[in-house]
Amino acid sequence: MKNTSLCYIYRGDEVLMMHRIRKKNDLNHDKWIGPGGKFEENESPEECVIREVLEETGLRLTSLQYRGIVTFVSDLYEGEYMHLFTADGFEGELTDCDEGELVWIPKSGLAELPQWEGDKIFLRLLDENAPFFSLKLVYRGDDLVSAVLNGKNLTTEQDLNRN
Repeated sequence: MKNTSLCYIYRGDEVLMMHRIRKKNDLNHDKWIGPGGKFEENESPEECVIREVLEETGLRLTSLQYRGIVTFVSDLYEGEYMHLFTADGFEGELTDCDEGELVWIPKSGLAELPQWEGDKIFLRLLDENAPFFSLKLVYRGDDLVSAVLNGKNLTTEQDLNRN
């Protein structure tokens, strides 16, 4: 299992999102996600997300909150532990990213963007300001087949997509 860190950066009622359209052989191609990436040797989750956000956006995070861990299981891709952060403080100017287009999106429009179905669950949890959580997402191909939040199966359509 690989380890990654991902950050959703807030500016008022907007969130910085990356439209993944530039990277070759990208499992996230054409999806909208927050900036982040893989751990380097001996990095903590916080060190990873701070470095990745700076590399991908040009922004230096000044206020960061560790919000949860997401376990991805897939029949097509390597498993992943994603350490999920939010930030509402940063310095610097947004730069061009070689992995995708960076866009400030109104929070109210996030659910309309092309993204993984499981991302909608953790974005809802972030929006609801849920306490630190553990979310396990199981995919068959590109289809979400199981979601477990803090050890409890999310089994109904209402559980998976409630607003």
